[in-house]
Amino acid sequence: MPNMKNAKKKVKVIAKEKETNNEYKASMRTAIKNTKKAVLANDKEKANENLKVAIKRIDKATKAGVTTKNAAARNKSRLTKQVNSME
Repeated sequence: MPNMKNAKKKVKVIAKEKETNNEYKASMRTAIKNTKKAVLANDKEKANENLKVAIKRIDKATKAGVTTKNAAARNKSRLTKQVNSME
């Protein structure tokens, strides 16, 4: 438990940041899962819609510092390949 005033404030700030970061990460993961489900179901239209949402959420998470640029690029690339490979 922190004793100094600035340390007590920092604990509150970290808790707030953690909460927002978890929201970004959770929404990103959900969007990725929805895209993968649409690909498995062979639903081209739904997969394209979900892909747009997933890319937007991945970019937001990256901008917030939740993921790195390379991880975001890798996720977007893999999802786009999966959607484009559908017939």
